[in-house]
Amino acid sequence: MTAIKHALQRDIFTPNDERLLGIVNVCKAGKKKRNCFLCATVTTERPVQVKVVKVKKSDKGDFYKRQQTWELRDLMEVDAKDASKENPEFDLHFEKVYRWVASSAAEKNSFISCIWKLNQRYLRKKVEFVNVSSQLLEELPKAEESVPSGESQSVAGGDEDALDDYQELSAREEQDIEGMMEMCEYAVSNAEAFAEQLSRELQVLDGANIQSIMASEKQVNILMQLLDEALGEVDTIEGKLSSYEEMLQSVKEQMDQISQSNRLIQISNTNNVKLLDEIQFLVNYMDLSKGHVRALQEGDLTSPKGIEACINASEALSQCMNVALRPGHDKLAAVTQQQLLFAELRDTFARRLTNHLNNVFVHQGHDQSSTLSQHSEMSLPKHSPLHRDLLRYAKLMEWLKNTHREKYEGLSRTYVDYMSRLYEREIKDFFEVAKIKMAGTSKEAKGKFATLPRKESALKQETESLHGSSGKLTGSTSSLNKLTVQGANSRRSQSSSLLDMGNMSASDLDVADRTKFDKIFEQVLSELEPLCLAEQDFISKFFKLQQHPAVMPPLAQPETEEADGGSVSRIPPQAEHRQSLSSEKDLVRLMMNKIFQSIETELNSLIALGDKIDSFNSLYMLVKMSHHVWTAENVDPASYLSTTLGNVLVTVKRNFDKCISAQIRQMEEVKISKKSKVGILLFVTGFEEFAELAETIFRNAERRGDLDKAYVKLIRAVFTNVEKVANESQKTPRDVVMMENFHHIFSTLSRLKISCLDAERREAKHKYTDHLQSYVINSLGQPLEKLNHFFEGVEARVAQGVREEEVSYQLAFNKQELRKVIKEYPGKEVKKGLDNLYKKVDKHLCEEESLLQVVWHSMQDEFIRQYKHFEDLIGRCYPGSGITMEFTIRDMLEYFSSIAQSH
Repeated sequence: MTAIKHALQRDIFTPNDERLLGIVNVCKAGKKKRNCFLCATVTTERPVQVKVVKVKKSDKGDFYKRQQTWELRDLMEVDAKDASKENPEFDLHFEKVYRWVASSAAEKNSFISCIWKLNQRYLRKKVEFVNVSSQLLEELPKAEESVPSGESQSVAGGDEDALDDYQELSAREEQDIEGMMEMCEYAVSNAEAFAEQLSRELQVLDGANIQSIMASEKQVNILMQLLDEALGEVDTIEGKLSSYEEMLQSVKEQMDQISQSNRLIQISNTNNVKLLDEIQFLVNYMDLSKGHVRALQEGDLTSPKGIEACINASEALSQCMNVALRPGHDKLAAVTQQQLLFAELRDTFARRLTNHLNNVFVHQGHDQSSTLSQHSEMSLPKHSPLHRDLLRYAKLMEWLKNTHREKYEGLSRTYVDYMSRLYEREIKDFFEVAKIKMAGTSKEAKGKFATLPRKESALKQETESLHGSSGKLTGSTSSLNKLTVQGANSRRSQSSSLLDMGNMSASDLDVADRTKFDKIFEQVLSELEPLCLAEQDFISKFFKLQQHPAVMPPLAQPETEEADGGSVSRIPPQAEHRQSLSSEKDLVRLMMNKIFQSIETELNSLIALGDKIDSFNSLYMLVKMSHHVWTAENVDPASYLSTTLGNVLVTVKRNFDKCISAQIRQMEEVKISKKSKVGILLFVTGFEEFAELAETIFRNAERRGDLDKAYVKLIRAVFTNVEKVANESQKTPRDVVMMENFHHIFSTLSRLKISCLDAERREAKHKYTDHLQSYVINSLGQPLEKLNHFFEGVEARVAQGVREEEVSYQLAFNKQELRKVIKEYPGKEVKKGLDNLYKKVDKHLCEEESLLQVVWHSMQDEFIRQYKHFEDLIGRCYPGSGITMEFTIRDMLEYFSSIAQSH
């Protein structure tokens, strides 16, 4: 290894001004064994740079080459793998981890020791050594550590021992050497002579030092004598100090006794202060005044002052019972006695409060003065006085909720039970008055109405009895089964019967009746909304259900009732006790469901009655209900009012959809007369009335989307059934039926400007125009029938390939035949034919649409077009013949004008 070391120093490091200080023969761990050398070097120039160099022997010779170099300052960690066992493996952590296996453990240890020393000298212990034996990491001499790292002397031989013996000169030493060399002329040229001179001067100085020491012996003896005298004085002072110490020792014992006595006094005083503090704590927090005790035991729960006193007493009692006792207080007899007294006062006052509020609830539940049975005004009683009186007990209810959960739940159950009976009675009477006003019945009918059972099946009987007793609401479903096309004057009056739902005739109800129904329904919703909101607000405040999450009381689960008002099943209270809610808003909503369980049923019954009276009422109800639901959701989307009105809105929407479906079904079932002309179909005018009314009702509605969908369904059904009736018509031409009805539809949609039906409006105009043109073309063939047939034959010959100028040579189409046909249509004959055509068109068309002049004008234009076409054919196929029609265009215009004026 020494030979390799010298070879590496000579061949690789000396040319680069570097010294080799450590070397180890290694190979990479886990790979095929390919040896190389790791070398620790330092540069000979300042500042000194320390490096780790990887050297590899060349494959083509015995020389070595430098393969990779790392700066020692980039080395972060040296891992020797095992500090207790000999292990040739070690890791060097540069920018990545390099794993090596040394040829022997000794070489590895020698190399790691060299790295450690270089780290100590030049890097100030920057590198971390892991799993390295402590014997290898010996501290460098302190003198070496004090030498600046930037200076170094040459290391003889370049090995580690030379590195340890090397010691740099200080700045002072360098200055002295430079001074002596300047004084001697041959210091550089003759170093041996300079060294001998320095040796001689050193000997002279040593001799002078020995002589000086010998001359100072007398002064040394004097100094020794003075030291002896000083020792004697010290002994004297020590004797005095000993006597003083004995005196102070007795004083110390006395002071210790006084200190012990003072400490005992201080402990006693501290104990007394603590005892007084505990007594004051118990007196302040565990004592209830006599006034509070008297208020809890016999305080007046009816007067405001008595209630205020009870509130203060209950709060004081809660503070006393909830005080956080200190350790050991519960073992005191007085504390135990006070706690028993507080528990007895709590139970007594809770019992008194519960009994009093129970009596209030029961009395209010049986109170008959607030019901509607004694008057017929359509308004619900206000419960604000009761709420105002009960809210005085809100703090006491909160106290009861925190101290006696069972009694609090019992009160909640009692309140809900009795208030549900009261509200059910009031709401029932309120809806009876609303139904009577809605149906317009007499007092006799009102009596019948009130005595009937409250079932869904009975509602139909109520409605039928109302129909029988009211002279205003007359009608029959038989009119729907006998729809016939009669006179034009009766069609418009009967058209609204197509929109009936089956029990009554909508034609018997006018706008005033519908407006009256709208006001009644709006009044019903306007009365219910503040009632529910006020009750919900009261429940939240009175039962303290708006601050913290709570366990659902037994009453929270509402009763389940069958649709026909039959049997009622209650959830067992034990199961209700175990249920919990995510928030107190849910709890309030469930209590409201129990109290107002009849509202949804009554609303659905009222909606069913309104729908049976007039199917158009579903439009009013949809708008009003949508508005109230939207308002309630803006206030609180999860409230009882929002949920209930949302459920009822579903029913209203369902009725609205049924109304639309019924209209479509009746369109499909319509029958027309075979003996009279069709005119404007009943369901076309019915759609017009529906659209006019709907646009009036939905002008500012929030739920416009439902109406738009209904419009699309209805108009498609109208289109389909108009074509169906036109195809089935025998008396009136198909084109006339299509033209008149689609013209009416187009006029209606243009006037109402319904944006969602723009495509249908354009389609109606297109169909009207197409069928008008078709009717005109088909009708005009009759006045000049032979002339039409003649020229059709001419065009057929031309189409077959006969040249136009050769048509006159055809036997059937020669000039003589043409003159013969033209002679059959003189001006008088044409006018007569046109007059007959006008009468026939007048017979086909109905008066409602006033399309006669439009059709007549179109026929005039078409007749002129045909006339010009005939003239053109004569000019092309019979050139130079001089044949012309026996009447001119001016004659035709005069004919059309005179015929139209004469009729």
